[in-house]
Amino acid sequence: MVIVPLITTSLISGMASLDKNAYGKLGGKAVLYYMTTTFIAVILGIIVVTSIQPGRGADKDAIQREGSSQQVNTADAFLDLLRNMVPPNIVAACFESYKTRQVPDEIEPGMVTELMSNITGATVTMVMTTEDGITSLVNESVMTTKMPMMRYKSEGGFEDKTNVLGLVVFSCFFGAIIGRMGQQGEPLKIFFDTFMEAIMRLVSLIIWTSPVGIFFLIMGKILEMDDWQKTFQQIGLYSATVMTGLAIHAFIVLPLILFIFARKNPLRYLFGVAPALMTAFATASSSATLPITLQCLEENLNIDRRVTRFVLPIGATVNMDGTALYEAVAAIFIAQVNGLNMDAKDIVTISITATLASIGAAGVPQAGLVTMVIVLNAVGLPIDDITLIIVIDWFLDRCRTTINVWGDSIGAGIVYERSKDELQRLPDPFEDNDKFAIGYQTPNINNTHDDTTL
Repeated sequence: MVIVPLITTSLISGMASLDKNAYGKLGGKAVLYYMTTTFIAVILGIIVVTSIQPGRGADKDAIQREGSSQQVNTADAFLDLLRNMVPPNIVAACFESYKTRQVPDEIEPGMVTELMSNITGATVTMVMTTEDGITSLVNESVMTTKMPMMRYKSEGGFEDKTNVLGLVVFSCFFGAIIGRMGQQGEPLKIFFDTFMEAIMRLVSLIIWTSPVGIFFLIMGKILEMDDWQKTFQQIGLYSATVMTGLAIHAFIVLPLILFIFARKNPLRYLFGVAPALMTAFATASSSATLPITLQCLEENLNIDRRVTRFVLPIGATVNMDGTALYEAVAAIFIAQVNGLNMDAKDIVTISITATLASIGAAGVPQAGLVTMVIVLNAVGLPIDDITLIIVIDWFLDRCRTTINVWGDSIGAGIVYERSKDELQRLPDPFEDNDKFAIGYQTPNINNTHDDTTL
């Protein structure tokens, strides 16, 4: 209800309040922080999973599978990211986003041999579908047999999901243009500042009901579990590996970065954003947590609103430390379960792909499972084995979302501390509670004095 207006108004208001040099420096510092911490998270995940080796010796046939995997083309996934950055209709972007799907294209059994003879020099991904609905790659020696074959073709279209990335890009450009219009853009600045203030007051009312909602969200997920003991016996070591990596990143790496670059007490900072972290764990969504994160940083930690309203909406969209770490651990776990050894080339590929894929993960529940397919495809691992970890993903998704929000909050604090000099030289349009007083004075309608001599 409040995510879309909050993201758009906060970004437009934040960008409009900065000059072109200021938002360029703020944006550069934020992007540098996001890319650095995400890459550190991936490397940390690889170190933890290769040290613990949770999948070594595990019998994947004994692990309960749940859900299903999606066929994803890596090139299409990254192209969809670029397409969504420039939506054809900004209003429609509030309700839908573009996605390319892999649609089954069945081939008749008698056509298989003919097809193979006509694709010399071409690459065609062939997949065999069994009666159980499990798909697997079929090698060339089986291609000439008379059996049902399936291949996939790319088919693009819009789906019912908010295009947050497109809204972020549009809001950044729109806010920057308003800021450069000077007095001409002042009415629009006042409008979005007031709109933002109204949304924040609405959020304050919603926060009063959040403890009840958090309790029932978590209890509902716990009650959906059929057998806790069996689940943790099967993939308990994998879950512990992910949790270990997330804990090291949350309680050692990020606080150390905060202390070095912002000279802030990490424990005090943690208490300041605790309500946002609890909400992130309950909702498993960085975007849904954004209103509370803004309130925590601005009211509890006194972070400049020009920074929070510019940095946090972008961070909730592209900064996914926990997701990147999780994808690296899950990919190598699946390789270990299948008895495959990852060489240096595969490790580098996982590092780069997990970093880039996490940026494209939407700030919604279980978005990491979709981008996980990209990582598996990059190193040639079976994507069907994602079903091995879906059973516990609801819990790990909440943990990594909490780390994502914690990372966003620390990033805003670091950018603020490293940009104080630039911000002090700029007027703060938010410091006056009466937004309509900025640059305007209400005319005195009771003044009937007229200098004209009749």
